[in-house]
Amino acid sequence: MMMTNRVSPLRRILAAAVLVLAAAAPEARAELRIDITKGVVEPMPIAVTTFIGTQDEESRVGQGIASVVAADLERSGLFRPVDPKAFIQAQPSMDTLPRFGDWRVLNAQALVQGRVQKVEDGRLRVEFRLWDVFAEQQMVGLAYYTVPNNWRRVAHIVADAIYKRVTGESGYFDTRVVYIAESGPHNKRVKRLAIMDQDGENHRFLTDGSSLVLTPRFSPTLQEITYMSYHGNLPRVYIFNIDTGRQEVLGDFPGMTFAPRFSPDGKSVIMSMAKEGNSEIYSMDLRTRQVVKLTNNPGIDTSPSYAPDSRKIVFNSDRGGTQQLYVMDADGENVQRISFGDGRYGTPVWSPRGDLIAFTKMSKGRFYIGVMRPDGSGERLLVEDYLVEGPTWAPNGRVLMYFRQQPFNGGKNGVTRLYSVDLTGHNEREVVTPMDASDPAWSPLNP
Repeated sequence: MMMTNRVSPLRRILAAAVLVLAAAAPEARAELRIDITKGVVEPMPIAVTTFIGTQDEESRVGQGIASVVAADLERSGLFRPVDPKAFIQAQPSMDTLPRFGDWRVLNAQALVQGRVQKVEDGRLRVEFRLWDVFAEQQMVGLAYYTVPNNWRRVAHIVADAIYKRVTGESGYFDTRVVYIAESGPHNKRVKRLAIMDQDGENHRFLTDGSSLVLTPRFSPTLQEITYMSYHGNLPRVYIFNIDTGRQEVLGDFPGMTFAPRFSPDGKSVIMSMAKEGNSEIYSMDLRTRQVVKLTNNPGIDTSPSYAPDSRKIVFNSDRGGTQQLYVMDADGENVQRISFGDGRYGTPVWSPRGDLIAFTKMSKGRFYIGVMRPDGSGERLLVEDYLVEGPTWAPNGRVLMYFRQQPFNGGKNGVTRLYSVDLTGHNEREVVTPMDASDPAWSPLNP
């Protein structure tokens, strides 16, 4: 069993480490802005220069930070990093104003410059400034302290700060993804719990593949993951502690438990339980282990997901004859069907913003990833393919990740990969993983 102690030390390292930097020019209001609520946004040209360092280690880290920041911004589909080969002023000094005319020639609307310095206690001081090139004004300037091997996380935090300043929305780059890493032939598939940064880096396995695992979901604190495992050929819900590597079965129930998900406050887990051929939705208080049955219907009720305010739950059920989406109060009352389109609907997930529900739709032999409002109106299909399934939201509620399986070819297993797409249905991109991957679950922002 592999484990990590990554989060807690980082939290200590980065806490209270942010300094606001004042530049020679006064900070401007948001003249430079991207409206991400529009259907199609032309990427903003942005120049990300190598962060300056005087020592070899500082220069190496500075180059890496600039590369990660540019890659994060480019993957969002909202920014288009200018090719560094075109730079006239490759590494503008942090102590003087940039030569804005040099950047206007390249049509760069925004400029990122930075510096890495090793301080006496061995940590790195990483500072950056974001400039509005045409207004010749600083938009944001911040500095962070961290140990050298955490430079990638600082780069993601810098990218988040730039994203927020330009779009007005929170970023999502300083996050992780837990998913199912798949390997082996179709009839003997090995499925391991795995975790990585949102850009596919820092990949590691959390389970050894001896038991099949499915549907992992993060706790709000990122310290735990709940999932289903067939340990001992009995499908049950488990909780995995990321810091200690300890796994714990969630209750000793007579039937199969599956499709778990934490409540928004992390104090309970909602899941499905199948007994005597019927599947209902239950919640368990993690402190008292008290279990409450929320649905009571002959149909198959599963895939529950809380609204961010915990007052509502969306789930799918075939109680009406076909698999559809339903919303109920958190106590199981006032069940209402919300999906009425052609086909079947499943795997609903409530947006962190509360305004939409993402789902998988199956119609006429095709699969879709779509969204609708919590009352069922405004259905939009974002992705269509042979098999796309399992949407999960970025913490800012603007991007979805899911998995896609290619058709089987000559009896061989179809390739399964993770993809992301923005809420408008544009900028679809593969999230590169070391092997086949399915069932992604996006974390909240790192604390």
